[in-house]
Amino acid sequence: MSYSPSFSWPTVGARSRQAQVQPEKLSNSDLVLRCQEGLRPDRAAFAELLRRYQSHVEKILYHLAPDWQDRADLAQEVWIRVYRNIKRLNDPVKFRGWLSRIATNLFYDELRKRKRVRDPLSLDAPRTLDDGEMDWEIAADEPGPDDDLTTREFYDQLRDAIADLPEVFRTTIVLREIQGLAYEEIAEITGVSLGTVKSRIARARQRLQMQLQTYLDS
Repeated sequence: MSYSPSFSWPTVGARSRQAQVQPEKLSNSDLVLRCQEGLRPDRAAFAELLRRYQSHVEKILYHLAPDWQDRADLAQEVWIRVYRNIKRLNDPVKFRGWLSRIATNLFYDELRKRKRVRDPLSLDAPRTLDDGEMDWEIAADEPGPDDDLTTREFYDQLRDAIADLPEVFRTTIVLREIQGLAYEEIAEITGVSLGTVKSRIARARQRLQMQLQTYLDS
């Protein structure tokens, strides 16, 4: 799914940008810094941040709420929140983690509003690594020629096992295995200690491995 969020940009005073580097040539941190200048975020710099990171937001929302039909609306709300609060980001280098936290918090805000439990994510193509940890990769839209009944059954069991995980475990697994975030970034996003993040991920992996042991041994 792809989308191009639209915004009604505020009118700002005209100013020359001829001496400025074009936004597409700036680093992510410099784009954030440019957005933090002036009364309101620079339009061109913000648009470039959106272009670079909109797929990141889309992936987070998809894996948290794969069956929600209004994910595009939620994604636009994420960027509205970013626009309104980007001046509060003290360390521009941490923009990606900050953005992930906004998207995740928005999802849980909406989940509480809806007052019903939904399957929060869908993970595919698991494999066991040499160190015993589990890794996932996104499956293609259509099954490949090597897919067989056993593999499809495994995916079904994996989805059920993920759905049965406590909410905090599901969130950390998405952020770690799907988004590929570092433990430190997950700690910042979820607002818990680094030790708690590691513990939750380890316990989530252990639960999944126990539930799927029959398939892992085959």
